[in-house]
Amino acid sequence: MEIKVVKQILEWNEDCSNEIKNTFNDKNIFMINVMGSPGAGKTSLIMNLINELRNDYKIAVIEGDIAGQIDAEKIKQMDIPVVQLNTDGACHIEAMSIKHILEYFNLDEVDVIIVENIGNLVCPAEFNIGEDIRVAILSIPEGDDKVEKYPLMFSTSEILVLNKYDMKEHFDFDDNKVENVAKELNPNISVFRVSNKTKSGLDELVNALKNAINKKIKK
Repeated sequence: MEIKVVKQILEWNEDCSNEIKNTFNDKNIFMINVMGSPGAGKTSLIMNLINELRNDYKIAVIEGDIAGQIDAEKIKQMDIPVVQLNTDGACHIEAMSIKHILEYFNLDEVDVIIVENIGNLVCPAEFNIGEDIRVAILSIPEGDDKVEKYPLMFSTSEILVLNKYDMKEHFDFDDNKVENVAKELNPNISVFRVSNKTKSGLDELVNALKNAINKKIKK
């Protein structure tokens, strides 16, 4: 299975995100936008989610990176349809780029699209790409001050994953403070403490995603 590599076109149409939403509503497709810093564990979490969801849903992945296709290769090895989106320096994915990529998938054979956004806590939060849900990842080694420093990321996300939670004992990380600050910004955000390594907390996250997916695509 060949990986398609698509260059991000730096044009913006403010209505494009709604066009994508309309397309996905017609096709009964649910899209997850996964955001977080480089090294936060986005790809590892996506791979774990694929393993947990693939028996119930047909999954496709869009891998966003400034360059290269390292993460897309990992998804390809899982026998999951994947398109690499290279932004050539841009710090985020735009809705227009998602729209142009959709032709590389057979949308009649997809239930869930997972997008790995560019590793950044700032720019991706500013651009709606037609997603149904936003998952913001904050890893324990990054520190417990990031929600306060980058509030837009967490105020616009439905889910916050505190990742690498198995490392908490090695860092001065106050997860209760992080959750409280996040809920002050966004009372509706759901917080999950997850370890991609030990799989702890993964079941709760998967169940929350399944509930959201099933409300839309009625599996």
